[in-house]
Amino acid sequence: MNARLAAFAAAAAAFTGFFYAGSASDVDAEAASELIREFNELIAGIDALGIFVHNASLALPMFVPGLGLAWGLYAAWATGYAVAAISTSAPALAQIHPLAILYLSPFGLMELAAYSMALSRSALLLGALVRRTPVAPQLKPAAAEAGILAAVLLAAAHVEYVMLDLGSGVPAVPDPLA
Repeated sequence: MNARLAAFAAAAAAFTGFFYAGSASDVDAEAASELIREFNELIAGIDALGIFVHNASLALPMFVPGLGLAWGLYAAWATGYAVAAISTSAPALAQIHPLAILYLSPFGLMELAAYSMALSRSALLLGALVRRTPVAPQLKPAAAEAGILAAVLLAAAHVEYVMLDLGSGVPAVPDPLA
């Protein structure tokens, strides 16, 4: 297995682990209420382009050598934590294994692939910097991957928008304190 594929697989595994750790967090009702309020504000009136912009703004910094790894793994944990918070007030969601949300939804798989691509490129760039090897040869593939990431996230945003039928108005997540 070449280094690129190994880095991608490691990034996907790390993202999955951090997402799962976040989803396994205990979220008290007050914290869940605050997070759900923010989530409902975020999705109010959102369309596929809004979903894309949100996800791309999370993903593009993941290409930064080293810091992108930390950012990406934090984003994975925070996303899992949000799932845990929403599960406190949406019993139906609590019955679904958190990794099923990531691995069994088409947009979840597409986003996982995009984030893993960015995280693995961050690791490869960091490795080149640590070894003091030229980074310039990796910039063209990194730019191509950023373009692929944008295309995948745009498609994923459209799929997510259609699947969740946000255009028709998904009801807000109920507040556990209400």
